[in-house]
Amino acid sequence: MAINYNLAKVYALSDNDPEFVMQIITLFVTEVPQDLQQIDLGIKAKDHKLAYSFAHKIKPTLDLLGMSMAHEEILQVEAWTKVEGKRKEIEATFESIKDQVEKAVKEIKKDFDL
Repeated sequence: MAINYNLAKVYALSDNDPEFVMQIITLFVTEVPQDLQQIDLGIKAKDHKLAYSFAHKIKPTLDLLGMSMAHEEILQVEAWTKVEGKRKEIEATFESIKDQVEKAVKEIKKDFDL
């Protein structure tokens, strides 16, 4: 039973195509953690453009996987990059996103034997 993610939108989008669902979750498991590392680098280096581009990239994926809290928080990261805020203003939000993604990745790997 999925706790940290919800595939309802993925199944609806794919007309219940199991191959499409596997492609989406495989992309999530492999790419999103790497993208989060880039956001982290952007935050630490005060490279707002880098942080924005990767936050913007993963935003639809978080929504698609029903991770509404992480999706709301990635919107906060995007807004922070636009005003070029201070690092301490966004660190807790980013850590929350990272934690949610890590839990979802772990759960997906277990649920789908990846």
